[in-house]
Parts: sequence; structure tokens; C-alpha cells
Amino acid sequence: MKLIMAVVQDQDSNRLSNALVDHNFRATKLASTGGFLKSGNTTFIIGVEDIRVEKALQIIRDNCKSRDQLVAPVSPMGGNADSYVPYPVEVEVGGATVFVMPVEQFHQF
Repeated sequence: MKLIMAVVQDQDSNRLSNALVDHNFRATKLASTGGFLKSGNTTFIIGVEDIRVEKALQIIRDNCKSRDQLVAPVSPMGGNADSYVPYPVEVEVGGATVFVMPVEQFHQF
């Protein structure tokens, strides 16, 4: 058995949740916040049998797409303003960051 933790952008959360349910995967959704853009994410925790890991990863891959987004940079607070860029910067956001970990034991009470 494996534990999949997938951190996805909020824009992809509902689509991924629906796709997981459609393919009979159970998942727990947790609200989370990204460290880089300080924007909302959703972390999915999914327990799967070893033979279904690739199917779960494919569902995540199909439903969590990266996209370009303009982001207004945060001004430095007391830091060096020489490197501060005062105009929006285009960055790639979205997609999914996925961790697959072995599960030693699983209990459901």
C-alpha cells in the first residue's frame, strides 16, 4: 500500500476531486498555503493499493495543469530594495507536487 500526497492549486482542486471519485479513489482534502506565492492550495491525501498507484498519478496528471500567471511581487520589508522589481512578473503556477510513500500499516476503525 502507498500514501499519495498531492499538493495542487485551488483552481484544480474540484476537478481533481471529482475525477478521483469517478475512479473510486478515496481522498482527504486539506486546505494549505503555498510558500512561494502565498496562495491557496489543496493537499490531497490518498491511500492506494500498489497496483493502483499509476492510475492515481495519471488522474492527478490529467487534472492538474500548469499555467502562466502574472504576480505582483511583494516589496521588501527593511531589506535591500536594489533587487526589488516593482512590476508584475509572469510565473508558472499550477500542476501538482506529488509524494508517494510506502505505508507500513493501515487501520480503519
